[in-house]
Amino acid sequence: MTAQNLTTVEVRMLRAESRKRALQDSWTLWKRNPVTIAGTLIILSLILIAMVAPWLATHDPFDQILADRLFPPSLDYWFGTDNLGRDIYSRVIHGSRLTLMIAFVVALISGPIGLVVGVLSGYLGGMVDEVLMRLSDIFLAFPKLILAIAFAAALEPGLTNAIIAISIANWPSYARLVRAETLAVRNSDYIDAVRILGAGHLRIMIYHLTPMCLSTLIVRVSLDMGTIILIAAGLGFLGLGAQPPAPEWGLMVSDGRNYLVDQWWVSTIPGIAILVVVLGFNLVGDGLRDILDPHQRQS
Repeated sequence: MTAQNLTTVEVRMLRAESRKRALQDSWTLWKRNPVTIAGTLIILSLILIAMVAPWLATHDPFDQILADRLFPPSLDYWFGTDNLGRDIYSRVIHGSRLTLMIAFVVALISGPIGLVVGVLSGYLGGMVDEVLMRLSDIFLAFPKLILAIAFAAALEPGLTNAIIAISIANWPSYARLVRAETLAVRNSDYIDAVRILGAGHLRIMIYHLTPMCLSTLIVRVSLDMGTIILIAAGLGFLGLGAQPPAPEWGLMVSDGRNYLVDQWWVSTIPGIAILVVVLGFNLVGDGLRDILDPHQRQS
């Protein structure tokens, strides 16, 4: 074995050892934080419920039995029924699928857009930076919910257009964050060395700057998942998101707003579901921030 081959093997072993140590440190930090554990259990429970929703539901979530409308919680209807006689428990269970789908699709759309815009703006600078950042400033001048309502109202009401509207409202904050990370490292010795070795701008942005921004972006996206769910529920409540008879939690809260005093369960139970899931995502986001923070690893 030549010295060059030996060096390559050693480098690979060091990288493998570094990844193993990072995983061990992450596991240790996760176990030390009971709040993160609680949030993780909430999210895992939500995912499990969404996966087995047809087997957990006791009734068809779309089945209308007008003779049973506005029944209180009982052995037949665990969470009661709504104004059309539909089983609220079954609708909440099936609604977990919609909630997860909206949250993850919006994250998968807005996250990469913000990542690309932020890296381009921070690395290229000049006119590109000015144009992209002024565009993001226009979006950031409005609260996310108001901006999402405006875009959803301009489009035809529906779940797909609601996802598009929320994604449009979400990407500028990610772009700002990634741009700041890129500016902090674009002139570092590490990037200069890669540039001297002949790496082009595209290679530097894809293989060297993007991975360095991913951990920060993941933390921000995880913290925003709760906000995404709240905005989606808000659009559903206003009739701009998922449309009847979809078992979307915000739409279910809207359906029961006229019966809140006497038939409290129609709106309250879907509202509690929103509260628990948003809390879970916020706890997980805080935990990821601690785990991916290098200062926490050193403590």
